[in-house]
Amino acid sequence: MKKKKQITIKTFILTAVIGGLLLITMVIANTIISSGKTISATDEAVSEVSSFYLEAMADRRAKTITNLIDNNFEQMEKALEFIRDENISTQDDLRVTLGRIKSLLTLKRFAVVDKDNIVYTQYTTYTGGSRHAFLAEEMMEERDISTVSLYGSSKQLCLAVPTPGLKIMGKDFKACFVQIDIREIVDLLAFEDEGRTHFGLYSSNGENLSGTELGPYVSTQNLFDAVKGVISSEVWDKNRAYFAGGAEGSISFTAQGADETLCYVPVEGTDWKMVVLIRSSVIHDRIHDISEKSLASSKNQIIFTLILVLLFAALLLIELRALSRQRLEAERENSRAFRNMANTDSMTGVRNKHAYSDYEQLLNEKIRENEIDKLAVIVCDVNGLKLVNDTRGHAAGDKLIKDASTMLCEHFNHGAVFRIGGDEFAVILQEKGYDTMNEVIAEFNRKVEEHIKTKEVVISIGHSILKPEDEQLHDVFERADQLMYKRKKELKEMGAPTRQA
Repeated sequence: MKKKKQITIKTFILTAVIGGLLLITMVIANTIISSGKTISATDEAVSEVSSFYLEAMADRRAKTITNLIDNNFEQMEKALEFIRDENISTQDDLRVTLGRIKSLLTLKRFAVVDKDNIVYTQYTTYTGGSRHAFLAEEMMEERDISTVSLYGSSKQLCLAVPTPGLKIMGKDFKACFVQIDIREIVDLLAFEDEGRTHFGLYSSNGENLSGTELGPYVSTQNLFDAVKGVISSEVWDKNRAYFAGGAEGSISFTAQGADETLCYVPVEGTDWKMVVLIRSSVIHDRIHDISEKSLASSKNQIIFTLILVLLFAALLLIELRALSRQRLEAERENSRAFRNMANTDSMTGVRNKHAYSDYEQLLNEKIRENEIDKLAVIVCDVNGLKLVNDTRGHAAGDKLIKDASTMLCEHFNHGAVFRIGGDEFAVILQEKGYDTMNEVIAEFNRKVEEHIKTKEVVISIGHSILKPEDEQLHDVFERADQLMYKRKKELKEMGAPTRQA
């Protein structure tokens, strides 16, 4: 029986080179043919690309507004649940509750309305029957979305929901609502377009609601007043009917020597239209430029690829071996990186709760085996974090946490620092950190008391050492935690910030 010939590395490389040459030949021929066809088809593609691009862009922005509306309705339902759970007996109680809702649920202009159409906000009350159309009926039966303009201010989107069974301060309440300034919606939709693309929000009669310019020709005018002179009356009538009827469509026209195309889609749940406009020449020029660059790039790639194929044949075996080594090293590096990420607090860079739990298990084993002689735990709490978040914003709160972490790391540089909660840290001291513990803690507390006067970060700490009767690290932690709360009271008496003031 004839012995079957085995495939060697040399045969493999030779086959790869020959196959590569054949493949490159086919790629060269295909590239030349495809480049020629791409250039000739550019003009035909412009109109289709333009319509598709604008429709997708308008639809995406309309959905963004719809999502904003849905999210606000969801937050309003949560606000109503919150109000029902509160024991509100006075207007001051109600205003405090509305302020908390504003902070917790990010409802900037949230208000409730009683059966007499009195509107209650965080800061004032007023009669709302004449301002809000949805209050015209004695009882609201479903959600209401409307556009309002108050005392000459910019237009606002008003979202209202009925509140059946809601009783506050002994009164029946019929509705709650939020108002969203259209300028805020425009900021949400804004994007960098280098003057090529324009968008705006319009009412069903073509009025510009957002105040944004829809290109140099339409600008901020009523949409149909602007285009009346550059499109036929038939096209004008058809699109105006589409606009008023809540349908989507597009209008192409030539103005000031430029071809313009605009696309409009309805914003679900409102009588608004999202309108996007782009000059056709922009798409044409960009596609043509891409085609030209593609052809030039293809020629360069053909020459470069031929050179690479020759080098590939000689280096294939070395690359295969190198790739194998690199892949193994990459897997090791990724494994190390994932472990570091899992154990590191992303905000401060110190070890996190997960790392603390792992370390705690390791120390518990050593405690049970009586292998630890010197061990101390410091429990730390950052004073006034909630106050900073409520009064100065979460960015200031994040900075406070980072400053606290830096201060702990600088003082307890011979210990292991962990962030175990939002404003809670823990430090584990052994060996040298344990030996210098008392001096470092004294210096740390002195610095904290100085910070009370200078309005810098204030941290309450309590510490405890491992005792013979302790069975686990948590026993030490509990004693340190109790001392931390005692220290917090002391700092409060010195004027340190608290959660309230």
